[in-house]
Amino acid sequence: MSPLTAIAPAKINLFLHVGPVDDEGYHPLTSLVAFADVGDSISVEPADRLSLTVDGPFGSGLAADPDNLILRALQALGEATGIGQPRLHVYLDKRLPIAAGLGGGSSDAGAALKLARDLLRLDLDDAALGEIAKVVGADGPMCLHARTAWAEGRGDVLTFEPRLPPLHAMLVNPGVPSPTGAVYRAYDAAPRPLQSRPAPPVEWSASGVIDWLAEQRNDLQAPAIALQPAIGAAVQAVAALPDARLARMSGSGATVFALFDTREAAEAAARQLASKQPDWWIMPTTLAAP
Repeated sequence: MSPLTAIAPAKINLFLHVGPVDDEGYHPLTSLVAFADVGDSISVEPADRLSLTVDGPFGSGLAADPDNLILRALQALGEATGIGQPRLHVYLDKRLPIAAGLGGGSSDAGAALKLARDLLRLDLDDAALGEIAKVVGADGPMCLHARTAWAEGRGDVLTFEPRLPPLHAMLVNPGVPSPTGAVYRAYDAAPRPLQSRPAPPVEWSASGVIDWLAEQRNDLQAPAIALQPAIGAAVQAVAALPDARLARMSGSGATVFALFDTREAAEAAARQLASKQPDWWIMPTTLAAP
């Protein structure tokens, strides 16, 4: 049987409002999440045992990790369905930076779950797979569905949002890690009270959405910059580019995104920034692409 292949798309928090840690050690949040048309590549094929090969530009940072989220998710799939450990080999072409605020590991796990379901012909819909995906973290179901959604609670309460238009963007990572735990601990030094989900844009055009997003924020951006000043330098560099309408960090960082009115403007800005910062990861993309 031929391998099945899919893209595990990058997740972008268009805004991220975070509240103080609760009694169980979790931070309540509200966010609007969109997915890019770029990501890691996942292939799954039958094998004698469950195994994983990691390659790609950012593969070296994961190759030695025995608790990769893909393997954790597939082991949970075997337990949930009673088939035991799935006899599959997974190939991960790691194209997204690690610890980058892009949900890469959770998105990889979600794509692998879907491919394994199809390859093994399991009678499970995406909702059932989403329950299994919780094993990789609160954003597991979100990244499995890979659809624009409002995320609330701990990030696991999802309301899909079909009105978001395609947004032309550029993703920039300055080459520094931004571990989620460390950023949240820095945030806890001065947490904000969590407000309810903001009212949606009055107009769901691309321009109207960008204007509305400018009124929102990422509450983790300041603590992440305090830990990694290179993130702040990336935000400033991106905001100064011609035609950039909005510049903001995604998730817990270190990736920064900028929004533009056209794909051509995003690509031109990416070329300009790459000429000045050849060591940064820079990728034009479209968010919420059809």
